[in-house]
Amino acid sequence: MRPSAEQVIKLTDKVCADLLDEEYAGLARQVVAKLARKRPSPLQSGRAATWAGGVVWALGQVNFLSDPSSEPYVAHDDLAAAFGLSKSTLGQKAKQIRDDNPMIWFIEVNGLLFDARELPVEIQLEAYLKGIIPYVPGLGRDGTAAAMAAQRS
Repeated sequence: MRPSAEQVIKLTDKVCADLLDEEYAGLARQVVAKLARKRPSPLQSGRAATWAGGVVWALGQVNFLSDPSSEPYVAHDDLAAAFGLSKSTLGQKAKQIRDDNPMIWFIEVNGLLFDARELPVEIQLEAYLKGIIPYVPGLGRDGTAAAMAAQRS
């Protein structure tokens, strides 16, 4: 797995150096290492650019990267272009990564990093509605789906 992980990290390091910062690069390396350790590792299939873009995209979702009021800020189009991929491809890969990686639960609130699973349900719901976390942990997957269905009706 080492060669595959190194290819992905090389790409994340380059994009992070060009568009983001060293903190994002470090976080991306941690996510890639975690994916490489899984058995079977999802890095075994697919292109390195897709994995690299998905990792950075997933981290960006959790850390409000596409919010112009946050630092660093990168528009979705610019991030997709940096990896030579479409936004939909990056979004799909990011979802797969978030579903497989416990780091998805870390969100920034007022400049501090928190595990969303330990925050009040109201904040979890806000993070879910912004697409930052895959579901509201306080409600569970089924409860989140039911709450969203009830809200629509």
